Amino acid sequence: QMLDAAIEQFDYVWIGKFCKECGRREYCSDPIKWMIMVIRKFKPQNTDMAAEIWNSVVDDGIAFPQMNNIKGKEALQFFDSQSYTGIAEDNGEIVGLYILHPNNVGRCGHICNTSYAVKKGIRGKHIGEQLVKNSMDVGKRLGFRILQFNAVVATNEIALHLYTQNPQDYYHVLFEEPRE
Repeated sequence: QMLDAAIEQFDYVWIGKFCKECGRREYCSDPIKWMIMVIRKFKPQNTDMAAEIWNSVVDDGIAFPQMNNIKGKEALQFFDSQSYTGIAEDNGEIVGLYILHPNNVGRCGHICNTSYAVKKGIRGKHIGEQLVKNSMDVGKRLGFRILQFNAVVATNEIALHLYTQNPQDYYHVLFEEPRE
């Protein structure tokens, strides 16, 4: 019963109520069309807002392995230490971000992993979808050959729908032929 409540809370935070037309949040009506969103590389002056968005996901307690919030120098070091931190801006306001880094080392160093965070109150507006697509382009540009989605919860229907609507694009994304 406690596990069911946690799963339901996770779904509500990340998926929201469903829109009958697009399967996303009830208020959706494809609002990405009116957003003027740019996704660009993290800059040190983004640290406080990026940390606030990141910490809101940590505080929800249902995603990300971290248990403590980050701020100041620790947050700057965290975002700066990634292979890439992407910042999504809409009309100058930071609305989301992702971190991209190797999934492992050595023979697995060609596989990257990402984590995504969208600002509370504006989730469900296809921002995460744009972050995923951008991370695939950046991962390829950085020389990664596979983007592996490690931690997609089975009940996260929106993420699963996104990653499987075009399996060739999203399912353990191969950027080029595997090594021989």
